[in-house]
Amino acid sequence: MKAIILNEFGGVENFQYIEAEEPQPAPGEVLVKIAALSINPVDVKTRAGFAMAGKLKDQMPLILGWDISGTVTKVGEGVTLFKTGDEVFGMVNFPKHARAYAEYVAAPANELALKPVGISHNEAAAATLAALTAYQSITHAIGGIKRRQRVLIHGASGGVGHFAVQIAKHLGAYVIGTSSAANKGFVLGLGADEHIDYKTQRFEEVVSDIDVVLNSVGGDTLDRSLTILKEDGHIISYPSGGSTLTKDKAAQAGRTGHVFMVWPSGEDMKAIAALLEQYIIRAKVSQSFAFRNMAAAHLQMESGRTVGKIVITL
Repeated sequence: MKAIILNEFGGVENFQYIEAEEPQPAPGEVLVKIAALSINPVDVKTRAGFAMAGKLKDQMPLILGWDISGTVTKVGEGVTLFKTGDEVFGMVNFPKHARAYAEYVAAPANELALKPVGISHNEAAAATLAALTAYQSITHAIGGIKRRQRVLIHGASGGVGHFAVQIAKHLGAYVIGTSSAANKGFVLGLGADEHIDYKTQRFEEVVSDIDVVLNSVGGDTLDRSLTILKEDGHIISYPSGGSTLTKDKAAQAGRTGHVFMVWPSGEDMKAIAALLEQYIIRAKVSQSFAFRNMAAAHLQMESGRTVGKIVITL
């Protein structure tokens, strides 16, 4: 099978395209022939030697990637959730060595869901790690969003952000999204009630009384967000924002802070599948790259200018 390995951390020139042996599903796993996969900032940072590199450095050569969509070709012992021929999608084995940059992936069956019939493999692959992060952080970390709550989403045009806008709006929130002016139409088109151009406006000067802040950007955004948060408000920071001090700083300000890390869940993927099937959420695939162009896809992600998601097709 085709696969991309990484023998050492660093630039995209370290990717090596190889022919590898097809994996076999262990008990509880299914073998998936990949139609599309998506990449995330964690892929890029891990490749460069950060993020999950410390956890994976002893497992070289690495096959990066966690987000997949494809067709089940073999079923491991004890699996009853899926059968050969089923089209499935999910974020698998995160943050362990999932080996998704390959033609075939052995994946835990309980981390996958059936792909909705009306959704393409590209869209399904895009609605995995990023969609799970938005969904789990809203539904699990803070127990959901109540109707008419004011929610501020930083990086609203990005991978996690564009799903968060749609989910929060579906739950009845008043949604304010930040992005560049170039993406204002996209953010409002997702359902946001207000848009803030972070390049020309300081959000703390134009909004207040916020119930929930979702923060996927770095810098001083955390400190500034705490000044507009209600006393009983919550702020959630994602690893891409680098705000590891969120909990402590929020506590000092008399607010509640969370640093959120996504986890694999077939049950949550089923919930996302239902949202996709009902067209409550849609994945924005801004660019699609062929498998042989993985390096170019990483460079695009590294630019920090991606709207929505990048997918790789096989």
